[in-house]
Order: sequence, then C-alpha cells, then structure tokens
Amino acid sequence: MKLAPARLPIAHVENDVAQYLYCIVRCREPRNFDTLGIGERGDAVRTINFKDMATVASDSPEPRYDNTRRNMMAHMRVLDEVMADYTVLPIRFDSVAPSPDAIREQLLKARYGELNALLDGMDGKIEMGLKAFWYEDVVFQEMVQENPTIRRMRESLGVRSLEETYYERIRLGELVEAELKSRRVRDADSILERLRPLAEKTKVNVTIADHMVVNAAFLIERRREAEFGAAIRLLDAEMGHRLLTKCVGPVAPYNFVNVNMRWAR
Repeated sequence: MKLAPARLPIAHVENDVAQYLYCIVRCREPRNFDTLGIGERGDAVRTINFKDMATVASDSPEPRYDNTRRNMMAHMRVLDEVMADYTVLPIRFDSVAPSPDAIREQLLKARYGELNALLDGMDGKIEMGLKAFWYEDVVFQEMVQENPTIRRMRESLGVRSLEETYYERIRLGELVEAELKSRRVRDADSILERLRPLAEKTKVNVTIADHMVVNAAFLIERRREAEFGAAIRLLDAEMGHRLLTKCVGPVAPYNFVNVNMRWAR
C-alpha cells in the first residue's frame, strides 16, 4: 500500500508587499495563526520577527481601511487568537507598513528598547471594559420622588397652559439637567470605587449618551479576571433595577498602550 506523503508546515515566502499590522508580541520563532487577515482575500496571518520580538501581520490588499464593523471585527478576531498565547501591544487599527523589511528596521529594530519596556509593563495583564446605562424611566421617577422642588414644579405645570408656564418650563428643564448631572457623578463614583481596587490602572472615557453613566476601561492582572467578573455580577445584583451594565473583555489593552508609526519613504 502506498503511503500518503507527510504534511509539512507551509513556509511563508515574504514579498516586498504592504503589510497590515495587528500587534506586537514576544516571539522568537516565526509563527502562523489560523485566523485570516483583514481584506477578505484569505491572507495568512503570521509573525515578522526581530530577535525575540515580532509583529503580527498579513499581506495588505488595501493601503487604507475604513472603520466599518466588518473591518474592525477582522482586526479583533486576529487579536483574540494571539492573546490566547501572548501578551500583546495593540497596534492602531488601519496601520499599514510598506514591507516586512520596513517593519523590522523602522519598528522592531529602531524602537526595540521602547517596545521591550512596554511589553514588560503589559506582561500578564488584560483590559476589561465596562459601560453602565440608566433605565431612564426609573431614574426619572427617583428624581421626582426625591427632589421636592422638581416634584412641586412638575405638578404645578401640569394644570396650566404652555404659554403661561413657558419660563417655568425652562427653569424646570435646567433643574432636571443639574439633578441628572449630580446623580450621574454619584452613581459613577459608586461604581468606580468598587472596581478600581481590582485594577492596575483605570481610564474613564467620555460618556456618549445622555443615559450613559460610566464608560471605563480597567487594566487588570489576568489572574484576577474571575474576581473582576464576580464584582460586576454583584454590582448588577445590587443596581440592576436601575442600571444596565455591559462588561467587555478580555481585550487587548488599547486604552493603556497603542503603538503608532510613521514610515520613512
């Protein structure tokens, strides 16, 4: 019986073509990944190595990438696979290098000391994101019940014409806005006070909706992921009747390190 030939690893032959970049890792030997690269051509994702460091990249069919959900998901899927085995320094979305040699010379070699220090700082750490949103009807009812001035003004306006109460309605709107701002600060502080002790670093980002209370990222040690998740579940059990919490992670630490490049012509 004739035996089938043994399957050998497929070697990636480097060409002088543009490269889409995902992240930087400590990796001495070349490595291929299963996830396909951005651009929907089926490009292989692999490392471009220098000493004990590597950039994870794939051949790039485009010089630029729009910030679409499809492109972002392709970028994130690669990072998800790499993070399973490595500490990563994420590279900004839509980063394209002119060639593999440019990556070695202008990034890995030229900035080796800087990147090495950043990898040391991120070793064994992951990012967890948290967004918290009010249930608006619940919080509004709380505000009316607990603030007698707002309650009295609201009741008074209900039996009078719009023309007669024009300026009073403006004043009521200002009081409501101020009260919501105060409550947002109070609720955000309550949430962050619980979670900050579990994190190495915390970054509070801008809220992007009127009913958003917290938009924050936490850099935590990977070994504390379960503890952090338990704290989120306890928070939800206590405040879930008035707040919707969305926890995302683990993800690459974009809020705490992000490598950017400018390539020499």
